[in-house]
Amino acid sequence: MASEPKLRIAFIHPDLGIGGAERLVVDAALGLQTLGHSVDIYTSHHDRDHCFDETRDGTLRVHNVVSPFPRSFRGLFHILFAHARQLHLTKHLLFSSQQASSDVFFVDQLSTCIPLIRLWGKKRVIFYCHFPDKLLANGEFVEGKSRKKMGFLKSLYRFPMDWLEEVTTRQADIILANSKFSARVTQSYLPSIRQSPRVIYPGINIPAYEKAVDLSDPDIIRVSSERPTFLSLNRFEMKKNAVLAIQAFSLFQNESSGRKEVDGIRLVIAGGYDPRLEDNVMTLASLVDQAKARELTYDIVTPSQFQSNLPSIGGTTSDPSILFLLNFTTAQRSALLKAPSTLALLYTSANEHFGIGPVEGMICGLPVLACNSGGPTESVVDSPIEQKTGWLRAPEAKLWAEVLTEISSLTKEQRNVLATRSRNRARELFGMDSMAKKMEVVLQEAFEMGPIPSFNWQYLLYFVALVSYLFGYIFR
Repeated sequence: MASEPKLRIAFIHPDLGIGGAERLVVDAALGLQTLGHSVDIYTSHHDRDHCFDETRDGTLRVHNVVSPFPRSFRGLFHILFAHARQLHLTKHLLFSSQQASSDVFFVDQLSTCIPLIRLWGKKRVIFYCHFPDKLLANGEFVEGKSRKKMGFLKSLYRFPMDWLEEVTTRQADIILANSKFSARVTQSYLPSIRQSPRVIYPGINIPAYEKAVDLSDPDIIRVSSERPTFLSLNRFEMKKNAVLAIQAFSLFQNESSGRKEVDGIRLVIAGGYDPRLEDNVMTLASLVDQAKARELTYDIVTPSQFQSNLPSIGGTTSDPSILFLLNFTTAQRSALLKAPSTLALLYTSANEHFGIGPVEGMICGLPVLACNSGGPTESVVDSPIEQKTGWLRAPEAKLWAEVLTEISSLTKEQRNVLATRSRNRARELFGMDSMAKKMEVVLQEAFEMGPIPSFNWQYLLYFVALVSYLFGYIFR
């Protein structure tokens, strides 16, 4: 029986920085490349000082099409400029030989380009939905509850953006979602989309977490310690709620005062930090203020290759209670996750669409403490009946402090049992190989749909007003 033909796959991702969505794209590309497919990633922004190693060292082919458009104007109009930047990238692809050499497109985060790739590029498109932007745009989302009401001007601004998201998303040949949670929400809040999103969980490159780390690496030395450690991995964004880790850690220390086994425990908060983004800058400043208010010593560390991104906020000591690690390297991440002194991974984001952090902790044998909502409820098991791998709690500092006390009291045998369960679950459900093989099936299915049929006038008229306006503005 002849083997399936290998595909030429083009990924389109808006900003190839450091985050969960970016990690998914990188690992999906790596997995498909390992299966023998030809993979290219196209992006409007790729800062070599703020990206994953695989996109910088030649492992993956990355095409950075620099956009003439800013991310925002005086902190406003982020989504409008995001659409403009993707349309600029799409124009580059449509009028280049690179588009013609691709068999199928994999698009995530922004769906703006989908009808254009299908209409003019005549290529099938898979859209991976992390979460509807119309919900992200208005702050915290709680499943089953209405969002905060927008002001009139913001509603007026968001209406065409939300309309565009819905009508372009539904033009995808196949829609994927990163969790059952995201699939449910997408169907609820984008009701005109008739096809049910298929769930393919993000997978991680397990061998990358199993590689030995060079403990003599100066960057690893700077973040390593024999002190027991609680580790938090997330971008420095307000919505990630890392302040919960500081609040719970402070309560834990106060309530455990005098207990020998908790003496010297520290908290490491590590994640992507982009000095271009006001939210990142304000989040770090807010976390530092929280540490100061609780009289907790802290330090801020950036890998040597990213020293130019080091903020002006200084630390108080070189052996702090809280270590803020900005733009960690792959080696630093592995060293912290695998260190014998690391007690648990804290995942503070509520209603997270999936959350790759808990899976990273599990594959390294760490118990996970996460919020009891969103994607982590599908990755972390907190049940005495099943194979418990961690704790799921409401995002309340007191509840989290109680779990920190429980974690710090675990025996070596109990830790080993949790570690085995966690690794087994991560390997079975969230490995990169499993994700890549599932995506391969879907990509092959899309490709075998054949040529794009001619579009009727109803379809064209549906887009002509907005698309002609955007093209006229961007390509004038």
